[in-house]
Amino acid sequence: MKKKTNKTKTNDMLPEYNFSKAERGKFYRKNAALELPVYLEAGVRNYLTERAKAKGVEVNTLVNDLLKRDIELIEAAK
Repeated sequence: MKKKTNKTKTNDMLPEYNFSKAERGKFYRKNAALELPVYLEAGVRNYLTERAKAKGVEVNTLVNDLLKRDIELIEAAK
């Protein structure tokens, strides 16, 4: 059986780059919101999907509501 090898180039970068015509902050957006992906285990995702469907809401709404309740409990216990 032949072993698979990962054939990636080791010299993908040039030794030097010219940034003399670069524009500082070209893509900066002061009020841009960063949307972080959240990766759930399959069983958790399936459970939340079913609960959201039963309540007639989106999964993200259900998850946010659950997390807000957890935050309230944590803060109340301080």
